[in-house]
Amino acid sequence: MKILGLDSSGLVAGVAVAEDGILLAEYNVNYKKTHSQTLLPMLDEIRKMLELDLESIDAIAVASGPGSFTGLRIGSATAKGLGLALEKPLVEVPTLEGLAYNLFGTGDFVCPLIDARRNQVYTGIYEFSGMSLRVLEPQAAVDLSVIIERINQLGKSCPGRGVILLGDGVPVYQNLLQERLSIPFRFAPASCNRQRAGSIAALGQIYYASGRIVSAQEHCPEYLRKSQAERELAGKEKQEGQMQEKQA
Repeated sequence: MKILGLDSSGLVAGVAVAEDGILLAEYNVNYKKTHSQTLLPMLDEIRKMLELDLESIDAIAVASGPGSFTGLRIGSATAKGLGLALEKPLVEVPTLEGLAYNLFGTGDFVCPLIDARRNQVYTGIYEFSGMSLRVLEPQAAVDLSVIIERINQLGKSCPGRGVILLGDGVPVYQNLLQERLSIPFRFAPASCNRQRAGSIAALGQIYYASGRIVSAQEHCPEYLRKSQAERELAGKEKQEGQMQEKQA
């Protein structure tokens, strides 16, 4: 089984190839250039280094969201284009599950935090049970205080057990987390605290084997909430509707 993994859901752009439980190549970049400029050149570099025939892959795993609206659209369009051209299925890997998988094997709870602005985060809570990733709190866009409260509740039910936090939301809210978390906590190190295409490819293998695939035509990103432009448009339409009601 050979899986191509793509992740452009956040600040990091990444491409990876995994085959039969082995990570053959991984290329992640967290620096300035937009993902539209980096994702395909990174894929081409891996293809050349591995002498990879893209026809030989079984599926394309893509970080399906939530995350950056622009980044998700770029990753989605790339995955869909490759899927259609190669006639390969897609594996949708939730972004936060991919992040949590970076810490495979830990006995602590895992809480990824992606900054969603306006004091909100994209987040969830996970744990590992044997070889499996278990979802304790499904991914959602919530106020930071909501997830802190949920983590503290888990701590009360499992005394002595801690939580590891990771993602680009950690540095944004680090002080608040340190003040309000009442259970033992750690921040993941630089080697595994951001999105990694290798984790998307690795989870992609597991999900592909269990039949969690979609066609390229069926795939669409999971944004979890409306974009700022959509919210502004909805607000404008609401104001116009209220004015029309007053005039009537």
